[in-house]
Amino acid sequence: MKILIIAEHDNSSFKSVNTHILTAAQIFSGDTDLLLAGQISDDVLASAACLPYISRILHASNAVYNHHMPENYCELIASLIRDQKYDTVLMPATTFGKNILPRVAALLDVSMISDVVGIESADTFVRPIFAGNAQASVKISEKIRLLTIRGTAFPEMKEKAEKSAQVVAVETVFENTLAHFVKLEQQVSERPELTAAKIVVSGGRGLKNAENFKMLEAFADSIGAAVGASRAAVDAGFAPNDWQVGQTGKIVAPDLYIAVGISGAIQHLAGMKDSKIIVAINSDPEAPIFQVADYALVGDLFQILPELQDAWSCS
Repeated sequence: MKILIIAEHDNSSFKSVNTHILTAAQIFSGDTDLLLAGQISDDVLASAACLPYISRILHASNAVYNHHMPENYCELIASLIRDQKYDTVLMPATTFGKNILPRVAALLDVSMISDVVGIESADTFVRPIFAGNAQASVKISEKIRLLTIRGTAFPEMKEKAEKSAQVVAVETVFENTLAHFVKLEQQVSERPELTAAKIVVSGGRGLKNAENFKMLEAFADSIGAAVGASRAAVDAGFAPNDWQVGQTGKIVAPDLYIAVGISGAIQHLAGMKDSKIIVAINSDPEAPIFQVADYALVGDLFQILPELQDAWSCS
């Protein structure tokens, strides 16, 4: 079996989700290669080289791949799969993976399986359905298995390689004649990245307005946490879209998840219920969030949150 992991990076940083994908790859038995595309920094290459169980690092160092535009990046991946005879291809089930792998599947004329949370065998996989209310065991008959892996479902690979994997240059160049990169607009924050943070504090519609959300942000900053939000809070304009946690947002599984003023719609629970410890603060004792919470605080969040911050600062 030949396995290819398509690594997620932004040319300057190697995303931690890749180490979770590597853990999933070890369930299969076979040689594992890692693809890095674009003009990457030395830090990205060094991070990849530290990973164990990697046979080769395929490096397509060309400016045409810098922004991972699917129009030509998918052509590169499809050509590698054909030429190198890979039978299992893994990508993270993030915006990056969801943008790329379905297009690769179309180019290869094969089906794919998304959001894999369990691997039962080389051809049978588990994925959530009905907003995470149930899990389906799916058997695939394709010769090429294309999978997006939910990183939160697999532990981080913490081992380090005894020696660096061989770096192989990929000279194939596919020009992008269909689209071009204009600019990237993103918020710069000193907070931890939401999907990689050890502590996440999320707010919901119970915070009532965007001004009150600043109180939540101050609390998160005081404990070194990332800030998340429910879809209701995002739709109401309390928080930006990239903070949304849930089925249609980001999937997180931190060591500690604090839900403030979130009722707990199933779509939100689908994005955070794998967190190790869940603390919920809500004035409604019947709120669905309490069904998955390890610790429930029933009361006025505007009174509880400052008290919790004071207690934390004194600990």
